[in-house]
Amino acid sequence: MADRFPPHIDMDTPSIARMYDYLLGGKDNFAADRDACEVLAAGIPELVSFARDNRAFLGRAVEYVSGRGVEQFLDLGAGLPTGENTHQVAQRANPGARVLYVDHDPIVLAHGRALVADSSGTAFLMADMRDTDLILGSPEAQGLIDPDLPVCVMLVSLLHCLPDESDPFGLVRDLMGRLAPGSCVIFSHIVSDDTAAAAWMTDKILSFGTPWGRVRSPEEASQVFAGLELVSPWADGRDQGPRAVDCSTWRHPDRDPVARPKEADIKRWELAGVAFKP
Repeated sequence: MADRFPPHIDMDTPSIARMYDYLLGGKDNFAADRDACEVLAAGIPELVSFARDNRAFLGRAVEYVSGRGVEQFLDLGAGLPTGENTHQVAQRANPGARVLYVDHDPIVLAHGRALVADSSGTAFLMADMRDTDLILGSPEAQGLIDPDLPVCVMLVSLLHCLPDESDPFGLVRDLMGRLAPGSCVIFSHIVSDDTAAAAWMTDKILSFGTPWGRVRSPEEASQVFAGLELVSPWADGRDQGPRAVDCSTWRHPDRDPVARPKEADIKRWELAGVAFKP
């Protein structure tokens, strides 16, 4: 694979985007990424299902938001393209949907641009999600995103990649404050209610030399919904129980939503939810 990428690509340090690609069965990853995933899987046996459940959540959430009439999607930390990407789900529900993917990984940019080359209403931007001014002021955003209409901001498996000093939840508050009423977030974040389990995963990923944040508690991750209105996580929309839930159960047709996995031996999961700006 090495001859497919520019020489400045670091193939020795695991990349979160490439690790995720490997867990989903993709081929755009290196030995360092695969080795890192195997190290994590030794302590987290459910790691593969973890990634696949999160990807399935993305599809259900985009379909739901599209059904609510939102036509603009800002997919931050988009990652490497795989099956059922945001624009494919959104444009199947509404052919007029527009999607701007944002990621700072040059491999993601190369593959993403190839994916959307023939897709109108879709573009890729190489940028750090923390640079809100650059993103919203880019030609790509100005050509696709109407700031006077609702925008869906996608924060799927992203904010745990940012350290506390980056103020990830403050960044989201700032971004949502600049968007029109009716805008929303699709959110998932690795969480744990076991401090030792959270520290183990955080320390392992940082030991790879991979830029990352940390596993947070469900309460910490739920900050993202401040000032927003969480929708029901039930497939039939009933108003019952928790609204921020394990991503594998959010609007799943065959599962009741739960705040955390029922299995006590599962110490980490992805807290997920969809919330609208009033």
